[in-house]
Amino acid sequence: MSSRPAWDRDGRDWPNRKASRFVRAGGFRWHVQITGTGPALLLVHGTGAATHSWRGLLPLLAERFTVVAPDLPGHGFTDAPPKRALSLPGMAEAVHALLRELGAVPELVAGHSAGAAVAASMALEGMLAPRAIVSINGALLPLRGGPGDLFIFSALARMLVAVPVVPWLIARRAADRSAVERLLRNTGSRIDAEGVRLYASLARHSAHVTAALGMMAAWDLHPLARALPGLRPALTLVVGGNDRTIPPEDALRVRAILPTAQLVTLPGLGHLAHEEAPEEVAALIVQASEP
Repeated sequence: MSSRPAWDRDGRDWPNRKASRFVRAGGFRWHVQITGTGPALLLVHGTGAATHSWRGLLPLLAERFTVVAPDLPGHGFTDAPPKRALSLPGMAEAVHALLRELGAVPELVAGHSAGAAVAASMALEGMLAPRAIVSINGALLPLRGGPGDLFIFSALARMLVAVPVVPWLIARRAADRSAVERLLRNTGSRIDAEGVRLYASLARHSAHVTAALGMMAAWDLHPLARALPGLRPALTLVVGGNDRTIPPEDALRVRAILPTAQLVTLPGLGHLAHEEAPEEVAALIVQASEP
């Protein structure tokens, strides 16, 4: 299997393919999906994922919004950036460059896991000024420990990313679809077979794995936690009650820092709640957009 996913091969049956386009911004080429009409809505996926994670949500939101959903740097079909772009400030700056190139001014942002941190960081740095941010199992605070996987940040990643053979070994392991399925189950979510196949397809490419590990290795949420009290957009915290990646209790910690934040718990759903119940999450995003 080649290092990077190839659009003409791996993207042939990519979800919402008709919305896909490729754009140069920030010094490298992005894969981004744009569809729908209405106010601009930015979707920011989490570590180790790509636009496929919005496959059920994006068409629902396109009925009300112009949806802009990129593959983050190094993820999916977006080119690998310089290493500095894999940090939280680097990701924020890169997405900002993409939005400038597209001429997009999001009125609403929804971010999953690390994507929520990117959205909050951009708002705090004045890179965007949405009315509201929806955090879906957001990784907004430094973790206090827990099981590691491709969706969370671990000190172990700093060691793994320093060994060039490690991403290759992980990608080789992903050839065993059952291994990917177990990894996804460990998030507390049960997603459909198509979702498992798509995650496995990406994880078989060492470049995608390298970006995920590099992002985890470069991540530091302490500055974001200190800055959160200054967040101006309304914040909605959507929490899967069965999330085994970001402890649901973290949302209470965020609300203690930012008492104006709204908390919505989805019982029985895990870290990939937006993939398990796209209709329910779409309704919450629409609700957050209303004055």
